[in-house]
Amino acid sequence: MKSIILFVDQLNWAVVIVLCATLGLAPFSPPHIVEKLSMLMKGNLVKPLDWFDLFFHGVPWIILIMKIVSFFAKKA
Repeated sequence: MKSIILFVDQLNWAVVIVLCATLGLAPFSPPHIVEKLSMLMKGNLVKPLDWFDLFFHGVPWIILIMKIVSFFAKKA
């Protein structure tokens, strides 16, 4: 787990934000991650491809959250 946090810490903020803006939101109308999250909440996320899509489009957001938490943890 420490190696993942070290990797995330070494990522440039601009790279993470660009990943979220492109991969995390593509296709842009409506954002794919929003569609997959709504399917998850409704219980309609049943196909393996849907789970892969949720993971694929969600990873940039998870990295961003980890980077923000790490940033504020270092400040405290």
